[in-house]
Amino acid sequence: MPRKQVNGVELFYEDTGGAGDVLVFHHGYTGSHDTWAPIVEMLRDRFRCVVMDCRGAGDSSHPDGGYNLEQYALDVVGMADALGIGRFTFVGHSMGGGIGFRLGLDHADRLERLVLVAPVPSGGIQSPPEMREAARRLWHARDAEELVRQRLVGAARPEANDDVVAKGRVDRALSVSVGHYEQSWESFASLNVTERLGELTTPTLMIAGAADGLARPNLADYLRLPNASLQVFNRVGHFVPTDVPEAMAELLADFIANGVVTARTLADRIAVIP
Repeated sequence: MPRKQVNGVELFYEDTGGAGDVLVFHHGYTGSHDTWAPIVEMLRDRFRCVVMDCRGAGDSSHPDGGYNLEQYALDVVGMADALGIGRFTFVGHSMGGGIGFRLGLDHADRLERLVLVAPVPSGGIQSPPEMREAARRLWHARDAEELVRQRLVGAARPEANDDVVAKGRVDRALSVSVGHYEQSWESFASLNVTERLGELTTPTLMIAGAADGLARPNLADYLRLPNASLQVFNRVGHFVPTDVPEAMAELLADFIANGVVTARTLADRIAVIP
């Protein structure tokens, strides 16, 4: 399997190559590059698509430390460097969206565009402690059967999330390192960049699932971003990329072609008409 040595860690990647715009895709918490497979397949003829697994997850190695959003952002930049990529469009799902906030605020010079897919809110995850503890017990007990059952019962689009899909996600989730499982959560739960979102001027697309518990904070963050478009998918939960891959692939292609389109950008166009 292809890996690059990035910041002292062997990180998995796949690169479709090509001369088109570069898209770097990053998965969410306890996820992997598998998330993006259908979307990359639909876009690879038009764009250079790079998928990667963060340290401690997917097919990357399991180091002792570095399981926080700041280091994950550095690893994205390091992977781009290793592949000879200067500027790129970053597409991050869930925790990957939290990484996107860090890239937009700390590494904006590397970004052409930013796509936040059901991202961790800029003010961190506000989850009841008892819910987190229940999830931790299942993970540490390796209770795959119950984890699969919960994913199937909680799917907004059951037709897109069968037993095979759910089991694949659970297998990946159970394969991550303890450091990834525990410390990643601590990092994005304590994220606090809400007051800095006005500094994030990279052209941004916020994507939310209407049935996702993060939809409201995602919309609130969208309103704080000075240069952003918005897409909300109906009857879609947190796993937007796998619930509506065809629609999302076309949305990404449209965003790359047309950029941010809002009432303000349309008004600006009218203002320059002689």
